Amino acid sequence: MTNTSITAPIEGPSAWRRAELRPEDYRVALSGACLDEIRRIGDELRRDKLPTVVRHPDEFEMPACRATMAEVRRVLDQGVRFAIADRLPLDELGAEAAVAVYWLLASLVARPVAQSLDGRLIYDVRDTGRAALPGSGVRPDQTNIELKFHTDNSYNRAPPDCVALLCLRTAQQGGHSRVASFHTLYNALLARRPEVLERFHRPFWFDRQREFHPGEEPVFAAPVFNAGDELSARFSAHQIRGGYALKGEEVDEEGAVALAALLELFEDESLSADFDLEPGQLQFVANRILGHSRTAFDDHPDSDRRRHLVRLWLRNRGRRAYPG
Repeated sequence: MTNTSITAPIEGPSAWRRAELRPEDYRVALSGACLDEIRRIGDELRRDKLPTVVRHPDEFEMPACRATMAEVRRVLDQGVRFAIADRLPLDELGAEAAVAVYWLLASLVARPVAQSLDGRLIYDVRDTGRAALPGSGVRPDQTNIELKFHTDNSYNRAPPDCVALLCLRTAQQGGHSRVASFHTLYNALLARRPEVLERFHRPFWFDRQREFHPGEEPVFAAPVFNAGDELSARFSAHQIRGGYALKGEEVDEEGAVALAALLELFEDESLSADFDLEPGQLQFVANRILGHSRTAFDDHPDSDRRRHLVRLWLRNRGRRAYPG
C-alpha cells in the first residue's frame, strides 16, 4: 500500500534552510582533552599493530572523545542531521593512525558496515580515471565529476543510516561539499508542487552498480520517500537513470515530472548549505534524511597530493554484511 500520510509541513531542526543555519548547529570541536586522548591512542596504535577493522573503542580510555561523539550523535538524531568534527591532528598522527582513530570515533556514533559485497568496510573516495556508465559498476565517487544530491547506497535493501568522511587531502581546485535536508525539500514540494509527491512514494528502478549475487537482478526497485516514524529518503538521479537504462525503459511520465521537480529544487541555494571539508575534519551526514553532493574537481598532477577522503557507512540495524 502506498504511504502518503505526510500532508502537512515537517517541522523541527531537521527542516532547515541555509539562512537559518549557524556554525554551532553542526560544528563540533574536538576539545583539548579529546585531542590529548587521540594523541595517546595514536601512540598505542603505532606500537601495538592490528588491522584497523578489528579495533573497538572499548579498548581505549577515551571519555572526552566519547562525550564529543555523543554530541555528534545528538546532532545527527535530533538536530540539523549533519555534523563536522574539527579536527584530527593529521601531521602528528600520520595517515594510517588517523584513519584508525577516525574508525574508533565513528564507531562511537554507530557500527561501521560493509560498503560492497566483498565486505569492504573502509572505502577510499578518490578519482580513478574511470567513467561511471550505467551497469559499469564504477561508482561516481570514483571519478572527478560533479555528484548531484543523493543518498549513499540508495540502490541497496539496507542503506547506511549515517555516512562519515575523513578528509586527508583536498583537490587542487573544486570538490566543494553541499548538503540539503529532504525534510526541507519535501516541504518545498508540498508548497510548490504537491501533485508530484504521490509518485515519490511508489518505486523507481535503481542501478545496483554490479553489487549483487549471480542470478539476481541488476536493478533494485524502491520509492524515493518513505513515511515511517519520520520521512526518510533514498535518492540518486544517476542510479535511477542507470536503472531505467538497464531495464531498457523510459521513466514513466509521472516519474519524470516528479524527478524534474525535485532536481529543480536542488538548484535553489536557499535550501542547501555548502562548505569545504578541510584536512583532518570529519563529516557525518544522516543518510536517509539529508542528501549530499560534491562539485566537480581538478586534481593535483602529483599523485601524493591528490584529493583523498576516507568513507565509512554506519548502521546499527540488521547485519554488517553489505545486503544488511
